[in-house]
Amino acid sequence: MISLQDNMRNTVRQYHKLLFLLLVPVLLGSCLTAKHVNYFQPPGHGIASYADTLDFEDYAIRPGDKLYIRVYTTNEETYKVLNGFNGGSASYYYLNNSGTSYGNQDLYTYRVDTAGCIRYPMIDTVKVVGLTTREAKHALEERLRSVINPVSVVVIISQRQFSVIGGAGTGRFFMQKEKVTIYEALAMAGNAQEYADRSKVRIIRTLPNGQTIVKKFDLRSADIINSEFYYIQPDDIIYIQMLNEQVFAMNSFAAVLSTIASTIGFGVFIYSFVNNYLVQPFKK
Repeated sequence: MISLQDNMRNTVRQYHKLLFLLLVPVLLGSCLTAKHVNYFQPPGHGIASYADTLDFEDYAIRPGDKLYIRVYTTNEETYKVLNGFNGGSASYYYLNNSGTSYGNQDLYTYRVDTAGCIRYPMIDTVKVVGLTTREAKHALEERLRSVINPVSVVVIISQRQFSVIGGAGTGRFFMQKEKVTIYEALAMAGNAQEYADRSKVRIIRTLPNGQTIVKKFDLRSADIINSEFYYIQPDDIIYIQMLNEQVFAMNSFAAVLSTIASTIGFGVFIYSFVNNYLVQPFKK
């Protein structure tokens, strides 16, 4: 006849087996590996492959953009009127790290109105929406030549920004140069967090016609550098979701061993409790 103590021992053993069987897949599935976080991995085995479609598209000017315009001409008086007198210095415009312009340069920055035009001294309204900065430069030079000759124009989009949300932090950042890659953008944001899902990165982009598109890609793939996802554009929103396993995730072998040891210790505690407080009293 099987004693109560034997029943209890068998129950505890079954509990240990069940707990172990449940724990193993959780540990294996939630352990954070190099495959989860490393960049430039070769396609295959869960890493996406992308066609060689790298083709940087120059940004098209949109309503609301601010354009810094500087005009160069041999006519000194006209130069001062259009650019402001800077002690004779024709310094080039740029932004500091916070995106703030130096000196009085904002006085010579023109916002594109809802009709896609800017109002510029001496030539009045110029339509620039949909043009690249290079095309806008040529359009301004053509209009200005009717009143100034010779003339050369520099057009720069002022305060170009992009946003980052989700697993790479949250913030809005200024683009310090015309071409910014997805890796540079994330580096400016502080890189993706430990449990960010690099296989599901989204870029939300508004097109010049007002349409919003979402580009989804695997940031871990080495193919990214030759794909359409490599460069970001002004006003892009970069979103990286978190891994589904982050609640249970462990990022080292030591963490796995610690979890197993804790589980075994908990099992021993249950066994001791059952044996000392449930089984032994009945034996007496």
